[in-house]
Amino acid sequence: MNEEIIQEIERRMLPHLNNEQLKKLKNVLEDTLHGFTVLPSEDAPKPKERDAVDAFIVAKRIEGCSEKTLTYYRKTIEAMISGIGKTPQQITTDDLRKYLTSYQVQRKSSKVTIDNIRRILSSFFSWLEDEDFIVKSPVRRIHKIKTAKVIKDTYTDEALEQMRDSCTTARDLAIIDLLASSGMRVGEMVTLNRDDINFNERECVVFGKGNKERLVYFDARTKIHLQNYLESRTDDNPALFVSLKAPYERLMIGGVETRLRELGKRLNLPKVHPHKFRRTLATSAIDKGMPIEQVQQLLGHQKIDTTMHYAMVKQQNVKLAHRKYIG
Repeated sequence: MNEEIIQEIERRMLPHLNNEQLKKLKNVLEDTLHGFTVLPSEDAPKPKERDAVDAFIVAKRIEGCSEKTLTYYRKTIEAMISGIGKTPQQITTDDLRKYLTSYQVQRKSSKVTIDNIRRILSSFFSWLEDEDFIVKSPVRRIHKIKTAKVIKDTYTDEALEQMRDSCTTARDLAIIDLLASSGMRVGEMVTLNRDDINFNERECVVFGKGNKERLVYFDARTKIHLQNYLESRTDDNPALFVSLKAPYERLMIGGVETRLRELGKRLNLPKVHPHKFRRTLATSAIDKGMPIEQVQQLLGHQKIDTTMHYAMVKQQNVKLAHRKYIG
């Protein structure tokens, strides 16, 4: 309990003292309280960990984070607080290390997952520090978790043609072509309406992460197959893609994923899912010499590091470039 009281005094004095003075104050308090145990009175207000979490979520909402991201942040932070059993003001670096280790062992999570949790907790505690909820973020001494760089698969030209040839409906063919030629996220595609498509310019506006809008483009083949699909429809739903049977409701992400997974099984193609089209486009674009900044714009990435993560340059092209510029 003494440690919690010292931390609370430090927090309240943070705006009035510099680092050296705070350190001296902490030493004095520790010496003074040594040998004594301070117990809280029954009337003392109990700290509410939700106050800090709620304030953080509100701040992130103002910054433009999507509701999906905010929900993920909240669940991650509240799971951590519940798992440790302390308020954010009481949590130490050792508490977090034990929590992350236990989480990884119990759930058999990958290093990537654990580092994602670490990043969210770092953002949370850094914000608490900036807002004077705590003196110092306990995540500062927990460094980035090293993860193995795995080169993820992309679709070959042959696989794309196999999928196109095996489509049994105009809708599925249009979906594959649109994902393959535009590089848009499946979540962006399912929110599109018919009126959003500019067939003359072969482009459309999508709303990406953080509700940011951007232009995406598609090729001539996609234009033809999209038009054929829309002309074949008899419903009046404004959605660009709808279910194959009445009442012809808007197609959702799960519907697209299921359809592609079934197509992959039928063709014996491994890991057929919407995101793989996006990665394939990025890799192909860089492979053909498209500047990385333009690929970043095309995919709607805020940071260029994310684009580099998606795009894997073929080793054969590295070899040819070496011979051209160095060998």
